[in-house]
Amino acid sequence: MPIRHILILSFLVILTMGASMQEPTAATAPPRVEIDARRFTYQPDTVTLKAGKPVLLVLKSEDVTHGLRIRELGLDMKASKKKPDEVLFTPQKTGDFVGHCTVFCGAKHGTMKIGFHIVN
Repeated sequence: MPIRHILILSFLVILTMGASMQEPTAATAPPRVEIDARRFTYQPDTVTLKAGKPVLLVLKSEDVTHGLRIRELGLDMKASKKKPDEVLFTPQKTGDFVGHCTVFCGAKHGTMKIGFHIVN
């Protein structure tokens, strides 16, 4: 095989490898689910996800630092007004789960809940 063909093949292999190592596109990136926290609610107050399907959860705070924990799902997040928290999350269990704020945020802190509905 002439050297010219070897160089062309090498170039094509490098181009192919580079294309496969690029950042995920919108079509391949997991869906983004944004949750806004503020005294004493989450918006949305219920999130529906599919078991086994990854999502990018983004917790944002509108006022003070808030947390979000669902022990049964192994989910634990914390966001301040200046710094949202992001986590790639793949639920493994189906069912209905309740998340709670984990950072004391005021008198009604104990009422701050969010539902996660995980389906097949």
